[in-house]
Amino acid sequence: MSGIRIARITAEPLDVAHHLAAVESTAVGAVTSFVGTVRDHDPDAAAAVTALHYEAHPDAEATLRSIAEAALAGRDGQVAVSHRIGDLAVGDAAVVIAVGTAHRADAFEVCRELIEAIKRELPIWKQQVEVDGTTAWKGIGG
Repeated sequence: MSGIRIARITAEPLDVAHHLAAVESTAVGAVTSFVGTVRDHDPDAAAAVTALHYEAHPDAEATLRSIAEAALAGRDGQVAVSHRIGDLAVGDAAVVIAVGTAHRADAFEVCRELIEAIKRELPIWKQQVEVDGTTAWKGIGG
């Protein structure tokens, strides 16, 4: 049975508690989480950031599942991961990851591997909107 409990691309707001609950079991001794939120600045932006707009390739959800499976490979545990698309405001969660494993080292490693692979490989692009109306697109790895 796959340890991937959630691997979803969605336009709906992300629920951290739902992700944490998805990885709970009597075999889990450690849960790690990561929540990536929209911030009000970016090193490449000339002005304050007011919003992000995310778009995903049609294969993004299948890619997210593959990324999660690769991060969990060879370990017993559960993963719940979602990435948001559409229009997000400052403070909104764009990515939520929860990982449950028997021991903390695996939970930390899987969570870190998962977010780094998402940044490198997930076919999602974001349009950053600045306070002056300037926009900039960033792709995979950006």
